[in-house]
Amino acid sequence: MSQKTILITGCSSGIGLAAARSLRARGWRVFASCRNPDDCNRLIAEGFDSPRIELRDAESIRSGLQEVLAATGGKLDALFNNGARGMPGAIEDLPAAGLRDLMESNVIGWHDLTRQVIPIMRAQGHGRIVQNSSVLGYVSMRYRGAYVASKHALEGLTDSMRIELRDTPIHVSLIEPGPITSDMRKNNAAQFFEWIDWENSAFAEDYRNGLVKRFTEKQEGLDPFELPAEAVCKKLIHALEANRPRARYRITKPAHIMNVLRRLLPTSLLDWVIAKA
Repeated sequence: MSQKTILITGCSSGIGLAAARSLRARGWRVFASCRNPDDCNRLIAEGFDSPRIELRDAESIRSGLQEVLAATGGKLDALFNNGARGMPGAIEDLPAAGLRDLMESNVIGWHDLTRQVIPIMRAQGHGRIVQNSSVLGYVSMRYRGAYVASKHALEGLTDSMRIELRDTPIHVSLIEPGPITSDMRKNNAAQFFEWIDWENSAFAEDYRNGLVKRFTEKQEGLDPFELPAEAVCKKLIHALEANRPRARYRITKPAHIMNVLRRLLPTSLLDWVIAKA
């Protein structure tokens, strides 16, 4: 039996890196892609195949996938779309250019890569596509509108794709984590200070006592509901290896709680709960 192959995006840290290590330990040949060449080199030194894929760059997506296919004889058993960024800030403070940039990396790049992978899976007669969404793919939160919009878009695209492929041997699943240990806070800080003119915002005081404080001061301890990235790996393995993978995998208590609340509560009350969270 030939070794199964998977391409994972966003493997420099967090969920992507944990997934790459977990699947390699299970015998998969993992192509652990990153956008930064230094991160690719670090993973190559760790023994991974690590093509560079910058999801905002169509040529990088094409060439990265071609590198994978050249190594596998043109086949690919699975794709785990994971690489994404956040851009904290109130909706009125989000520059259109910043939102456009985020959508390129969180939605359009994933779509471009997935469209190129589907014909390969059709031709070989099987495949798994797993999309890493978020609890913010089905509920919203203040100052997270850009990320929320990207994950809601991803959920819609993935649901439609799953229905369109239901009569094929290609299985499509969504992973919807809540708080997971990662470099997201550090990466969010960089995006916030690059794109948000927070000092001149109507929300300046909220930012100063909230996001800015959290980004600039050392935070002690973890979110009480936060789980390590390995918690995602358990669900990912099921989505990739089970005979009947699920359409959705929710991870962490907040993800499950919010799913129940959005079904039970009227919108105004759900808004109040989320605003107080």
